[in-house]
Amino acid sequence: MKVIPLFKNETQLIARAAKNHRPSQERLFLKYSPKMLSVCRMYIKDMHYAEDVMLNGFFKVFKHLEDFRNEGSFEGWVRRIMIRESVSFLRKRNEFEFKEEEVENSLDSFNNIQADMDAEHIQQLIDELPEGYRVVFVMYAIEGYKHREISKILNISSGTSKSQLFKARKLLQEKLEIQKTAGYGTT
Repeated sequence: MKVIPLFKNETQLIARAAKNHRPSQERLFLKYSPKMLSVCRMYIKDMHYAEDVMLNGFFKVFKHLEDFRNEGSFEGWVRRIMIRESVSFLRKRNEFEFKEEEVENSLDSFNNIQADMDAEHIQQLIDELPEGYRVVFVMYAIEGYKHREISKILNISSGTSKSQLFKARKLLQEKLEIQKTAGYGTT
């Protein structure tokens, strides 16, 4: 049996979904929900809450779909909504604690993560970070936001964003060093 695509391109699919065409909305949801759940999960430790946030995010996506102007990637647009939903959830649930501190200019050698580490292990290490550190780390290192953008989204100064990133990297390096030492059996 040959599968015939319902729409020739994503632009058509988005246009139909914007007009509340349920099958089109379902196709968009099925296409992007696994990636968007991963985005929400990077910010939110508990999978059930991450799923709830993702569903709320998709509700907003479909509610504001007519605002998408095809000026960038649709996935990027949806991703930004998911990030904002995740940050909003964290704000409502538990106040972020960001300490205003200047950071040294040496945002140094965190780039030495072992290539053989699996994603689940890395996610576990990120989950262990304090919430403020984790959110800034994910936004900067994984999502690619600049400190200026992070400061606007989280309503903190750029210096605080840099400080949180520096501390997150330092804490992750310490955890990796402890695991490396334990793995090799040396001190």
